Amino acid sequence: MAKSFQNLHYSLFLVLSVSLTLLTITKAKTNNFSRTLTPSSLGLKREKLSHLHFYFHDIVGGPNTTTVRVAQAAMTNTSSTFFGAVVMMDDPLTIHPELSSKLVGRAQGIYASASLSELGFLMVMNFAFTEGKYNGSTLSVLGRNTPLSTVREMPIVGGSGLFRFARGYAQARTHTIDSEVAVVEYNVYVFHY
Repeated sequence: MAKSFQNLHYSLFLVLSVSLTLLTITKAKTNNFSRTLTPSSLGLKREKLSHLHFYFHDIVGGPNTTTVRVAQAAMTNTSSTFFGAVVMMDDPLTIHPELSSKLVGRAQGIYASASLSELGFLMVMNFAFTEGKYNGSTLSVLGRNTPLSTVREMPIVGGSGLFRFARGYAQARTHTIDSEVAVVEYNVYVFHY
């Protein structure tokens, strides 16, 4: 009888120990670090798809330049693709191709020559809007831009303000280019709340 009681005591101890261990593991996994939410709990309404159309003015020369090279590799100036060049920009975004047309925002960020074999830029930029209902809102772009291609497509990876939770893509087409200014037409398609 004493042996049966001892076995029962051991079994209860084992079950209790395993239960406490599982409880501790479960509690550690639900430590309030994250939780699932619904969009409405953040005050978000139905998701929309918006189309934005504007012109980007990359002014690389002259008295009103909007770009500056901030870094380069030892080989950049001898590379046919300017490989290793890193350029900071604060380019105007306008409603029409003329720089004198209405300003709707700025393209602020970095582009870097990232290809040895063709002119190909890594684009990291925000479209910071200053006009209309999108004033104060931004869209973030992170992608590859091959400026000699007719149409380039870059992902929209996020946004702020009216573009919170944004996702979509931007299509770029060179409108005009000369030694001082590249004017690029952008069509942006973005889902947002």
